[in-house]
Amino acid sequence: MRVFEKIEDLRQYLAGLKESGKTIGFIPTMGALHDGHLQLVRTSISQNDITTVSIFVNPIQFNNPEDLAGYPRNLSADLEKLESAGCDIVFTPSAEEMYPEPVTNEMDFGQLDKVMEGFFRPGHFRGVGIVVKKLLDITGPHRAYFGEKDYQQLAIIRHMVKSLSMPVEIVPCAIVREADGLALSSRNKRLTPEQRAAAPGIYRALLKAKENYNWFTPDGTESLAITEIEQNPELKAEYATVCDATTLQPFEDWMDAEHAVLCVAVYAGQVRLIDNILLY
Repeated sequence: MRVFEKIEDLRQYLAGLKESGKTIGFIPTMGALHDGHLQLVRTSISQNDITTVSIFVNPIQFNNPEDLAGYPRNLSADLEKLESAGCDIVFTPSAEEMYPEPVTNEMDFGQLDKVMEGFFRPGHFRGVGIVVKKLLDITGPHRAYFGEKDYQQLAIIRHMVKSLSMPVEIVPCAIVREADGLALSSRNKRLTPEQRAAAPGIYRALLKAKENYNWFTPDGTESLAITEIEQNPELKAEYATVCDATTLQPFEDWMDAEHAVLCVAVYAGQVRLIDNILLY
């Protein structure tokens, strides 16, 4: 496994591989890797000749400095996991390498970033879009892999790639969960034992909403999910939003959307967890 810190070194190495006809798969991460990330790696390995992973805690997508400072980092453990999984290349740039000049780029995602995470975390998706575009430009992969847990992020990246005619296939990968249903997340490590015991209630609430949505309006389904989540005093829902699975826009009647997804953000103490479920 080769590890690169400099953009130009990585570009030159990958260019040589592509010239020899190798296909490149790419997974952008912020480290603190868990089996959800490793499943993306395994999927890429099965579909490409070379798999590249980036580890970069992107400062411009955090609107809360404390969240950035508290984000878990363990590069040596991450590298061990990636090598064991069969990863070929890892890119570990510094913030100075990625952003040698102040970032002034603006990103236009239409209405996709005006709701849910975009509403509660202003500027977040601008930072995500800028770093993902830059990483895709640097690595030039044939395919890039993203988990469906970050459902809104996946929709925004698909929109960006299509609108900019970027020559890469975006491959969505299913949410990986613990045996009790909790979606794998780097943030799970910050949960207290009591919060960790409560957190599977998020997925149980999503399942109950999926099983019963046709008895309710979309607004009623959101209320059901929040009520179920907050049955446990350790959990506080920031939002539960039913939206069109493609446009991410809310709607009033189930007939108004061909497919609908329920997305939630939940606080367990100071730890913010997100999850989602396709209703139909």
